[in-house]
Amino acid sequence: MKTTLNLKDALLTQAKTLAAQQRTSLTRLIEEGLQLRLREDRAPTKAKAIRIPVYRGKGGLTPGLDGLSNKALLDAADRDA
Repeated sequence: MKTTLNLKDALLTQAKTLAAQQRTSLTRLIEEGLQLRLREDRAPTKAKAIRIPVYRGKGGLTPGLDGLSNKALLDAADRDA
């Protein structure tokens, strides 16, 4: 199938040079690039397990501070700054 592509001049020049070096056509070079990209998108990504640090020490809120009140927490944060 024929199609028209709008490529940056510098990119097209690099692609033509690479195609000539590899003794292939520009069309084949573009096809290979698309196949690689499409294959990457289909390949399942392996999610790397992320270990989230958890503080297991003792502590808590300052006595008298209501932890259920956003206003009280924000006011306390402003006082400490």
